Amino acid sequence: MTTIERKPPLGKKVQLMATCLCDAFYDDAAIATVQVLEHLGLTVEFPEAQTCCGQPAFNAGDWNASRRVVRHLVRTFKSELPVIVPSSSCAAMVFHGALLAFEHERDLPEVEQLARRTWELADFLVNGLGVTSWPGRFDGAIAFHRSCHTRGTQSAEAAATLMRSIPGVTLVEFGEAEQCCGFGGTFSVSFPHISEAMGRLKLQHLRAAHPQFLVGVDTSCLMHLSGLAEKEGRPVQHRHVAQVLRDALKNGGLLAA
Repeated sequence: MTTIERKPPLGKKVQLMATCLCDAFYDDAAIATVQVLEHLGLTVEFPEAQTCCGQPAFNAGDWNASRRVVRHLVRTFKSELPVIVPSSSCAAMVFHGALLAFEHERDLPEVEQLARRTWELADFLVNGLGVTSWPGRFDGAIAFHRSCHTRGTQSAEAAATLMRSIPGVTLVEFGEAEQCCGFGGTFSVSFPHISEAMGRLKLQHLRAAHPQFLVGVDTSCLMHLSGLAEKEGRPVQHRHVAQVLRDALKNGGLLAA
């Protein structure tokens, strides 16, 4: 994935881009993101005018609509602060997809400025702040789903590095770990039967490894896989990586319950 070089974080303030799915379904993943960042001594700002990153329209081919959303995003996060996103998908849209959409547009400098400041959470912790180990404790065997949008980025390895460092965590390998879960945003709407088949295949490989938790950096993948598992009558415990980091702090007595 070709991306713009991002600025190293300066100071102790960041902004949170909470994402649509956190807003609608996974608010605790956004809350955990704030708690993790605050544990590291950062002040988290939340611009309330934020809406969407523009990816649904971008992936559907409606780049004009996507550009309108991205322009609003640029206005909403207009500062010099790092923008932290608990989603590799939304982060990649900002520092990769949006650059493609605006490649021949006069707004490109403003979009590039935002792209240089935007980080997926785990990538920010490891490669932005230099945090390579995490305190506390989290007991369980974790199957870590490497979502498609982590390809070509450092997010997946950053998340794995942090989880491996937590006492009590065992990362278990499973078959076809690099394969898509089948969600694919609008793909799951346009091709629901293919999407479901891909998700069920992913669940078969995951279950063969007998993990206690399914963990990812994208709530979209977790929503898709957990929804299929519940439909099968075989629910899976799933967590966003921010929730694992936050719960490790709680279990270690490093964060108030």
